[in-house]
Amino acid sequence: MDNNASKALAPSRSRFPDGFRIMRGKHEYVTYIEHASLRIWYSDIPWHFESHTHSAVEIIMPLKGEVVYTLPERVYRVQADEALIVPPEHAHDLVMEEGSSRYLLLFEPDSIFGMRDMQLISCLLKSPIYITGQPAFQEKVRQLLTQTVECYERKDPLWNSLCYSYLLQMYVLIGQHYAQQGFQHDAGQRRIDPEIVDSARLYIDQNFTRDISLSDVSAFTGFSKYYFSRIFKQQLGTSFSEYLRQKRLSMAEDQLIHSRTPIQEIAINAGFGSIATFNRVFREARNCSPSKYREIYGDYI
Repeated sequence: MDNNASKALAPSRSRFPDGFRIMRGKHEYVTYIEHASLRIWYSDIPWHFESHTHSAVEIIMPLKGEVVYTLPERVYRVQADEALIVPPEHAHDLVMEEGSSRYLLLFEPDSIFGMRDMQLISCLLKSPIYITGQPAFQEKVRQLLTQTVECYERKDPLWNSLCYSYLLQMYVLIGQHYAQQGFQHDAGQRRIDPEIVDSARLYIDQNFTRDISLSDVSAFTGFSKYYFSRIFKQQLGTSFSEYLRQKRLSMAEDQLIHSRTPIQEIAINAGFGSIATFNRVFREARNCSPSKYREIYGDYI
């Protein structure tokens, strides 16, 4: 590979007050300070971030002026009394012009989105949420975001968890608000046999590091794999195989970042049958190899 090609593949780094913004192509690898999975920036400097994706949820809260977000389905001109929530892996760019200011929040959503009753609003969690047009509701959401920012800036003991408690309250508020407005996405289907999925999720969570299959889990619930597979996807909005894959990837990512365990051992620990399978699945999901992922995050943990 020539030098120009090597440079094209190398991740780019931009320095920020509390860390780095690391880009590889159009994918951003969000870095966090130690023992945290949330970052918040204030800025009043005109800025343009080109279209990119990342695994974090992004929330913009303008304080003055506006911030313009361009997503595949829509352009949002977010004003100073509004907020916009962009879900993970959703391509977007943003522009903030002269005379504007904002807070931008990035956080990893697993601990919130993984809560069982959050699946009742799973389609909301997968789409941009524009907090606009309802002043009283907007104010409540922004109050919780302001509390999150203040907690982040103070850095009291267990501040990361406290920040997440405010974000969880925000999602509860949003979910309840949409329910009161008559939001019913697949409501009839999502009430079908909830105990099947509840027991299956518990079984998967306790056994995902083993060589388990759809047949194993459906047999555990007492239903055919075809019926179980359909109900699982109806209630959770994701397939059994994708749910299992995400559980294994999350464990592998944690070990890559926080341990020196050999990558082959990590693959086995997380339930992947071979290092080849692990490398392929990881690259498909995170757009880089496990070793590159460890290299990117290992520099800044």
